[in-house]
Amino acid sequence: MTPTEPLTRGTAGPAAVRPPLPVKMVIAGGFGVGKTTTVGSISEIEPLTTEASITEVAAGVDDLTHTPRKTTTTVALDFGCITIDPTLKLYLFGTPGQERFGFMWDDIVEGAVGGLVIVDTRRLDDCYAAVDYFEHMDIPFAVAVNAFDGKVEHSLDEVRWALDVSDGVPVVVFDARERGSVRDALLVVLELALARTEQ
Repeated sequence: MTPTEPLTRGTAGPAAVRPPLPVKMVIAGGFGVGKTTTVGSISEIEPLTTEASITEVAAGVDDLTHTPRKTTTTVALDFGCITIDPTLKLYLFGTPGQERFGFMWDDIVEGAVGGLVIVDTRRLDDCYAAVDYFEHMDIPFAVAVNAFDGKVEHSLDEVRWALDVSDGVPVVVFDARERGSVRDALLVVLELALARTEQ
């Protein structure tokens, strides 16, 4: 029986369709790379965000060089969801980007089938921690280069080399503001996770 086939109890009562399978995915990356934007672009519900204003103290810790208009930052997590098809519903959990919130990652990532590590090619070093985390935890992940202002500073081969990720880690370009682009990036991770289960 497939998940889309109706479930019946004997001959009485109306047929019921199974609800979509809930699947958890983590959106990770450095400070200001577009995690909150990614979740907001694709979520079918009003996303839950834990944004706080960037104070003078935080501005002295977090590098705002490439994000001078950024006035808020995620201090816990972002949450949204999207129904992929009648059989699958994706729950998205965005991590905070600052290293000082790293203690929350284990709780956020628990139960996730995979992760999308978003990078800004102008500051690749900001995503090393996320890449290392997923590699250490042996969680399938893809690297998604956010095309700020419609462009990226380095080729995908250069990004792969700089991050030193294996050939089995997909590296793609996407636009965190575009729903279709975000969908395509998430599907890359889902396909990767599915391939892992079939091994």
